[in-house]
Amino acid sequence: MSKAAVIEYGIGNIGSVVQACLRVGLEIVVATDGQALLEADADRIILPGVGAVDAALRLLREREIEAALKTLVVEQGRPFLGICVGMQVMARRCTEFGAHDGFGWIAGDVDRLAVNDADLRLPHVGWNSIEATRPDPLLEGIDGEYFYFVHSCGFRSIEGRDAIANSEYGGPFAVAVRSGNCWGVQFHPEKSSAAGERLLANFKDIDGA
Repeated sequence: MSKAAVIEYGIGNIGSVVQACLRVGLEIVVATDGQALLEADADRIILPGVGAVDAALRLLREREIEAALKTLVVEQGRPFLGICVGMQVMARRCTEFGAHDGFGWIAGDVDRLAVNDADLRLPHVGWNSIEATRPDPLLEGIDGEYFYFVHSCGFRSIEGRDAIANSEYGGPFAVAVRSGNCWGVQFHPEKSSAAGERLLANFKDIDGA
């Protein structure tokens, strides 16, 4: 059985993420700081998050989680999945409530969504379909499916091939990204019914380092 560390760092309730992972057959350990993450002996890592990316980055650094992730994900190559804000922290730069340096794992920036349609509001809340831009094992069987979103910011400028799926909300934006063994999704798979569970099952089956 694959074992995933789900990181709890004070941004959102991770209970629904844990339960969704258990339903697809992942063994789960919860890590609340960098040392616990290093000691978790997990073969893959999930970083959820809601709210503002600046607060998330501050807590991840205060708890020495970013440093532990560099060891496990960047140096050792363990598969990583960032969800919502957990995806946004992977960026090179984030501009919500000022400019903030992200992890730099994805060569792109996270900005407030540009919504020019008067009928659309921020935050973007609700169901939206995704369109894969290239094949990827994380998206197997879910291209074109609907997922649940709650966000005001997202990846709007990405270099190269790091975007693997897009969606539309007043304009196109990236909803799934990948660089090597690091994946991120802007939507919430744990709140997205069968399609979300299929994505988590796909992540469970991705080969580790």
